[in-house]
Amino acid sequence: MTTQQLYEELNYVNHSREKRLLYANLLLSNPELISNLLEILFQVDDKISCKAAWVLEFTCGENLDYIIPHLDYFTQNMHKVHLDPAVRPVAKVCEYLANAYYSKTENAIKQTLKPEHKERIIELCFDYMINNEKVAAKAYSMHTLFLFGKDFDWIHPELKTILERDFSQQSAAFKARAKRILKKLK
Repeated sequence: MTTQQLYEELNYVNHSREKRLLYANLLLSNPELISNLLEILFQVDDKISCKAAWVLEFTCGENLDYIIPHLDYFTQNMHKVHLDPAVRPVAKVCEYLANAYYSKTENAIKQTLKPEHKERIIELCFDYMINNEKVAAKAYSMHTLFLFGKDFDWIHPELKTILERDFSQQSAAFKARAKRILKKLK
């Protein structure tokens, strides 16, 4: 399947879990399509890029190892994503990576997530925290930053400052996640 054919297929993806999972399974059965999907995802001004982001999130949720060969490309370009429906899944994939990296169980992410990948993820998550992003992207980002703060001493104080500063102006969902993170930071 070419990038163009995958692009046309993504027209049929909608918000339903069923459709996202259907296309995630297509990618899981054909991992060579991940590079095509990422190419579409990073056509950031195209609404189809959002559908690519949804499928990537579901694919990584099923098997995160499929993104490993593409970590350089993904982390070098993820900051370009700006459409709201695509930002949330990108933040979720970053959270998946952080969760895997700090998992107690041995996994391939622990061996393949390089310092430059972590730095790019950290930078993106801080951007999501300080910019006017939707609450889901902020929630995934604060958890990702909390995890990476285990290895980078400067992250927790910065994260705490942002959470405390923004707490009163944010939604109930933000406050709930922020309370949990702030409690862990004390």
